[in-house]
Amino acid sequence: MVRPSHLRLMAAIGGALLALSGCGDDSGRYSGAYGFAGGFGRTVDGYGAPAVMPREEAECRRKLKRMKVQYTDVAPIHDGPSCGIEWPVQLTRLPGKVAVEPAATLTCQMALATAVWAKEELNPSARWRFFSGVEKIRNGSSYRCTRIGGRGKWSAHASGNALDVMEIVLKNGKSIDVTKPGFFSFRQKGLLNAVREDACPYFTTVLGPGYDKAHGDHFHFDLMSRKNGYRVCK
Repeated sequence: MVRPSHLRLMAAIGGALLALSGCGDDSGRYSGAYGFAGGFGRTVDGYGAPAVMPREEAECRRKLKRMKVQYTDVAPIHDGPSCGIEWPVQLTRLPGKVAVEPAATLTCQMALATAVWAKEELNPSARWRFFSGVEKIRNGSSYRCTRIGGRGKWSAHASGNALDVMEIVLKNGKSIDVTKPGFFSFRQKGLLNAVREDACPYFTTVLGPGYDKAHGDHFHFDLMSRKNGYRVCK
């Protein structure tokens, strides 16, 4: 005969196991059952203790899903004391089915800023000038352990908070290289000027052709933190 006290103990153990098997709760936190590309769980030590996704990271991913952004969570990146991403995502498609090729490895916050910009500014601007939406953008660089100019302070690329856009391809097949357009390329010039100007509210840094030689063939967008909310748009 099973005593009532034993039944209560068994119920408590069963409840604990059920709680541990879940991948999240309604506080927005995720445990070690959270999946990553490659099919492994996230752990924080050699004993398999589950990591807990911070609330802001979970909320960021919910926003991406609501916008129908396609991304994959990937393993943490640790490339020394100044490079890496703790909770990286690999971004493959933006709102409006705009492909990112090749896929961009970014922080979720940078992926979200890019998604909102593409939806609110890039696609409408392309439709207004070329009567066509955007098919894809060509990623020139996302996460990369590098310094500004190769020797200065650490770049926003080193923390996954930067994306370089080399080319914009429209759904009608037209390809727009992000280079300084010719004198008579009025629509292309208008789109590239709009991309530069309209991106400023979404990123803290926007650099492009005409700024310097290093940015002569691409737009650089990032979320570098500066004092007093200072932004650079050039």
